[in-house]
Parts: sequence; structure tokens; C-alpha cells
Amino acid sequence: MRPATVNVTCTQGTPYNVGLNAGTTTGGTTTLRKLNSSGHTLNYALYSDSGRTTNWGNTVNTDTVAGTAGTSATAYTVYGRIPGSQNTTAGAYTDSVTVTVTY
Repeated sequence: MRPATVNVTCTQGTPYNVGLNAGTTTGGTTTLRKLNSSGHTLNYALYSDSGRTTNWGNTVNTDTVAGTAGTSATAYTVYGRIPGSQNTTAGAYTDSVTVTVTY
């Protein structure tokens, strides 16, 4: 999966947390999200670090990314991984994840 970018703009000096929900595919969680293609699913995960070791969820002070607003937007990279050896059909798999900024 290619990395994506989330940009956060807030009043300078404001502390905040950026969370990512479980997505819209039934059965997905913030640790094991699911892509969907006509009822078939493919597991994937989202991370806040390039080593793909820190899960990015939506529980403040647990698995969100904390920041403090500066003078311009702050860009956060979202890293994804689709584990291998999943037995599913070929297709175009999608999911929608909501970003929440809590301040």
C-alpha cells in the first residue's frame, strides 16, 4: 500500500490527537481493518510509523497521534500493510476510513 497524508490545521498552540476509525467494512477494527470487494474481504492495517509497528487507531492517549498546532498545517503520513497469504478473490477492494481530530 502506498502511504497517504493527513494534514491538520488548528489554532496555534492547541494540543490535539489525530485518530483513524475502523473503516466502513463490516467486521473491521482499528487493529484489523477490512477492504471489501462485492462481499469478499481483504485484511489490512494502518500505522503511524514507516516501520509499520505502531498501530493507528482512534482511542485518545492509546493509539492516536498527538501534536500541537504550529503556524501552518502539520502533515502526518499514514502507512498501510496488507498481510500476505490471504485466500480471497481478485477484484478492486476499497474501504473508507474517517479521520478525527480531538482537541
